[in-house]
Amino acid sequence: QLERVFSHAADVGAKVVLVGDPQQLQAIEAGAAFRSLHERHGGVEIGEVRRQRQDWQRDATRDLATGRIGAAIGAYDAQGMVHQAATRDEARAELVERWDRDRQAHPEASRIILIHTNDEVRALNQAARERLRAAGDLGGDVQVTVERGPRNFASGDRIMFLRNERGLGVKNGTLGVIEAVSEQSMSVRTDNGRAVRFDLKDYAHIDHGYAATIHKAQGMTVDRTHVLATPGMDAHGSYVALSRHRDGTNLHYGSDDFATRDRLVRSLSRDRAKDMASDYEQIDPAQHYAERRGITFRQRVVEIVRRIVPEKLRDRIGELLDGLRSPEDGEPMQEGGRRPKREDVRVQIGDAGSTPERRTPATGVSRDSNVPVDAEAALRRDRTNALVRHARAIDAILRSGNADGQGSPEQMRELRDARSAFEKVRPHGWRDAEAAYAKSPELVREAGAGAVNRIVFALQLETEIRTGMD
Repeated sequence: QLERVFSHAADVGAKVVLVGDPQQLQAIEAGAAFRSLHERHGGVEIGEVRRQRQDWQRDATRDLATGRIGAAIGAYDAQGMVHQAATRDEARAELVERWDRDRQAHPEASRIILIHTNDEVRALNQAARERLRAAGDLGGDVQVTVERGPRNFASGDRIMFLRNERGLGVKNGTLGVIEAVSEQSMSVRTDNGRAVRFDLKDYAHIDHGYAATIHKAQGMTVDRTHVLATPGMDAHGSYVALSRHRDGTNLHYGSDDFATRDRLVRSLSRDRAKDMASDYEQIDPAQHYAERRGITFRQRVVEIVRRIVPEKLRDRIGELLDGLRSPEDGEPMQEGGRRPKREDVRVQIGDAGSTPERRTPATGVSRDSNVPVDAEAALRRDRTNALVRHARAIDAILRSGNADGQGSPEQMRELRDARSAFEKVRPHGWRDAEAAYAKSPELVREAGAGAVNRIVFALQLETEIRTGMD
């Protein structure tokens, strides 16, 4: 999708400005194009937090943005804003009770209940609406059919607009209160004070607006939020859910989901950033085979020359061979910075019993010691190596053909080590990979050979299945 935007912009000579936060909710489609572009090309970053009104809450939002979820939850817990119940059902009931008390105490404030799944949204919308009905704050119900099915709406109901509509001046996620409703039309006062009237046959993308999924709330700002934590949440969802408010938030959870606060923090701190194929190096199988055996490009050329070039001609092409090197070999130099003489090259090439050695300056420091390390490239290399090693460990076991699916003790030990190495550079990576291999066994040998494009895509799909992303 982004490629189509860029291509069209290039065709018409337009400029594209991307605005976003790669730490917030991940893209629905495969890949993480925005994050990848930002990592490779950089960008202007806004470091000032403006939404929260109190300094300690702004600090908590910075913690959320930098992955320090535990510190942020600790800050809200210290202010009495984190609430544990025996079960999720009890946590849900306590959340609605606290939401209702807050509504009555601060009727002028805007608020939203946030949860991970659409099923929970429907239940919480209904529970909140029942509180308003019991308090006499709603008019008579009118049943209308909207995009998500039949719903009862009344004057006084809070609703959410679910699709951008320029003609009405509303966006996906706009909140408001119904002023009048019939089976044909609706009048709404949005939270920013605009009066909106529309026919339901022309625009039916609405629902009750007491609760919403965290995905729907991205970009939203309200005075107060009430969050129900469930195991499907991660660091990205926590960041969004706990930073939508101006004045305060309350986080509820059940002990049947999280037995302790530490488990709550661990779950809400999980990093599920999406992968790109470019996050993994593409391996040339022949080059990888050589590098695993310590054979560099220049060394291999020298070995070939020993075999096919007559000895009397070797000194004539010494200087030519001196220029045949890979970037890793560096510039052939001797102490004092002078280039090696022809006699030196002849000794290196002609002495079949010796191995060419890379000389270093007199200081004894490697020529590469001052070259800055590209952390991103190093991570891609580590991920690729871990993925390939894991695939080869599985392939070795599959090739053994044991009826019980178990390899030799050495093979099983290598598989355990490969899983551990994969886990360090990509949490849950080996589990997602093995789930993908179970569905497409041909990917094992393909990944083991260094062709990682298809398995990276399969990994992403398995991650989404495992995490239950909406």
